[in-house]
Amino acid sequence: MTLFHSLRSVLALLLFFAWQVCVADSPIITITPSSTIQSQFEYIEDPTGQAKIEDVKATSENEWHLVTNGVANFGMTKNPYWLRLSVNNQTPSSLNLIAALEYSQLDDVVFYVFEGDEQTHTFTTGDAHPFYPREVDHPNMLLRFSLEAEQTKTLYIRVQTNGSMILPLQIWRENIYFAVAAQEQKLHFFYYGCLTVIVLINLAVFLTLREKLYLYYSMAIAGYLLFFTSILGYSFQHFYPHSPTIHSRALLVSMPLLAFFSVLFCREFLKTASHSPKLDAALRAMLYFEVFNFFASLLLGYNTAVMISAISAFCFFSILFVAGPIAWMSGSRAGVFFTIAWSPLTIGVLATAGRSLGFFPENFLTQYAMQIGSGLEAFILTLALADRLYHEREEKIQAQSDSLRKEKARHEAHSKLTDAMLHDPITQLPNRNQFEWMVNQQIKRDPNGHYIVGVARITRINEINRTLGLTRSERLLHRVAKQMIELAAHLSSVHSVFDEFGREERVYQLSGDCFGILINAQTVDDQFEEIDKQLKLLSEPILLDGLAIELHPKFGGASYPAHGDNAALLIRNAHVGMEIAPHARLEVGLYSPEYDIYSESRLTLMSDLKEALHQNQTQLYYQPKVSLIDDEVIGIEALIRWHHPERGWVYPNDFIPLAEETGVITQLTRWAFEQGIRDLAPLLKDHPKLGVSINISARDLDADELSDLICSSLTRHKVNAEHLTIELTETAVMQDPKNGLIILKKLADTGLHVSIDDFGSGYSSLSYLKQLPAKEIKLDRSLIMDICSNESSRIIVETTINMAHSLGYKLVGEGVEDEQTISLLKQMGCDSIQGYWLCRPIPLPELTQWLQDHYATLEK
Repeated sequence: MTLFHSLRSVLALLLFFAWQVCVADSPIITITPSSTIQSQFEYIEDPTGQAKIEDVKATSENEWHLVTNGVANFGMTKNPYWLRLSVNNQTPSSLNLIAALEYSQLDDVVFYVFEGDEQTHTFTTGDAHPFYPREVDHPNMLLRFSLEAEQTKTLYIRVQTNGSMILPLQIWRENIYFAVAAQEQKLHFFYYGCLTVIVLINLAVFLTLREKLYLYYSMAIAGYLLFFTSILGYSFQHFYPHSPTIHSRALLVSMPLLAFFSVLFCREFLKTASHSPKLDAALRAMLYFEVFNFFASLLLGYNTAVMISAISAFCFFSILFVAGPIAWMSGSRAGVFFTIAWSPLTIGVLATAGRSLGFFPENFLTQYAMQIGSGLEAFILTLALADRLYHEREEKIQAQSDSLRKEKARHEAHSKLTDAMLHDPITQLPNRNQFEWMVNQQIKRDPNGHYIVGVARITRINEINRTLGLTRSERLLHRVAKQMIELAAHLSSVHSVFDEFGREERVYQLSGDCFGILINAQTVDDQFEEIDKQLKLLSEPILLDGLAIELHPKFGGASYPAHGDNAALLIRNAHVGMEIAPHARLEVGLYSPEYDIYSESRLTLMSDLKEALHQNQTQLYYQPKVSLIDDEVIGIEALIRWHHPERGWVYPNDFIPLAEETGVITQLTRWAFEQGIRDLAPLLKDHPKLGVSINISARDLDADELSDLICSSLTRHKVNAEHLTIELTETAVMQDPKNGLIILKKLADTGLHVSIDDFGSGYSSLSYLKQLPAKEIKLDRSLIMDICSNESSRIIVETTINMAHSLGYKLVGEGVEDEQTISLLKQMGCDSIQGYWLCRPIPLPELTQWLQDHYATLEK
């Protein structure tokens, strides 16, 4: 009996110790020098969310649940969970360890470290807290602690989150963890770098080709970048570590963004609108849902937004998964690539969503499924886009070759046209615009200098034309120009510049019979004797075909800064000086205000014009503009006429330039717009497509209130802006290109049209004109007056028409006076005409009758 009782006592004691091992103490992770660290822990759920560490320590052992593989996934829950594990150091030296919760989307994590019953350390972290301070600078939830030899410590971890409760817990040796983490981060950032390169490449292609497909693809990949950097915590760590609220929403926002642009990319890449209307309708519905998802991710609760995003991911990737095969079956080559590319990505998204909802376990494949899938998808679709570009290139190569040939021809024509507009076609001398530009530039460079603008006019050129004929007269002009260049070359005081082709320019042709030079008066030290000598040589007769021809030149000059501060004024005053040459000591008539016969009359005329505007003595005459396609009247141009009570009819050429110089032009323009719009209003009742064109000057472009004035007048007379066209010359535009462009765009924004008037009479950059909001170019009469008899003029006009059409402009031929010119313009492709052959400028009552007669003729 004694033996029996002794055995029973021993058995009972063994059972007691066995039970203590099973339920009394948590499993201890023992670390030895040769073994790997086990991954296991225990957990309990805290349904009330009120449990403290003391309550948890006192929890009955049978309430703890063991996780042997180190990973627990509880799906979507708001309840806190407590984890427990003990670590024992069985190595002969101390250890530096890291407890790693390797899921960055946990909101609130508190680590408690106990040695026996003594709490030695507490650390709080999580997504709901600012990123810093953390014990380890890493997106995951990490705790650093140390163990002396033979020492045991117990860790309690409280975890609470508003999303997926995924708990992969593992104990690492510190050096090993950092090595593994560094390698993992290299892979992550290599992946991010690849996606960034794909985004930048596709953006560059989009900016080059302007095809929305590449923009959609780059934005979709950018959505993936935002998603992955958010879900892994790198964006929180590096971009907004002090803003956990932004971090919590960044992941939610990334899902609808990547989905929205992925669907747009799918529709564009597969061309579903033409291949499969039903699929296209489903994709459009998905776009609306993603817009809802976007706002839900910003406004709704976190768990609700996560559920909506998961549903969105399932739906839209399911649709995209079948989109490829549908396009493939319809014969689309793109469908093959799309099917192959989106299969791994769809699987990756489903695996990620399933892991977030707790349907799939936490492992390498579910954790990195989307990265793997998106990497394969990006690689395949990049190949697909490259294949698409290659085939488009093959298809377009001939068209591009033709385009290059046309562009080369257009460039050559532009160069010829530019040179023709910059130089006189007979003498090849630079023209007045070049002279004004050169003088103004020199004054700007040397405002304190002293210069003289000299002009010379061949007074007998018209007589010579009538006597010898045009051909011989042109030869004479060419010889005169050559002689002037030779004489000017001997004068060091004559200013010279070099053009873009390296040609030296000293002498300029201001008009058909007038030439100009710029003299640096500070370099003249002989009282102008040398200049006087050269002018006398120029006055001598010129031999032409055995005839000694007297030119009778007249010379004039104006001094800067005494007689003007800009080229236009100096040229004008030099002409005045030329007319008062008898009052001068030398052969040249130098400008003097006391001999300026125009000043008093100009001031009087402008005073009378102001009074005429107040007394309504000015009138608008109208000249129709007719289409060469169907003879339809497409507009009328308003032209100002003034009948002076004493002087009679005053020509526009007499008072318009003076009005521009004195500033009266702004009042005249206001009156013209008000009267023109008032006259147009009744005409629109019978001719609803009719429009009126009104001229403005360079000074009007400086008037800030012009746009408001026009809009007010249009509103007052109930006329739409589309019936109004403003005309201005290319010279007016080029006076202040930057400001002129701003004002014209502001005017065009009101809905009215812009037309470039008198094109070809001056010089302007076509590259600048392309920037203007103009829709119409009016060819100057000087360009088309001799196209029927002069081959050079015909080529210039035809080239201008073709270039203007290629830039999107409509062409109007001005000053048409014969049917032969109309026929030739029509062959060249000119859109419409205006001129005396069609109708002279007439007042409103006559215009009304003319329109009735014209349309009656058309109906016959």
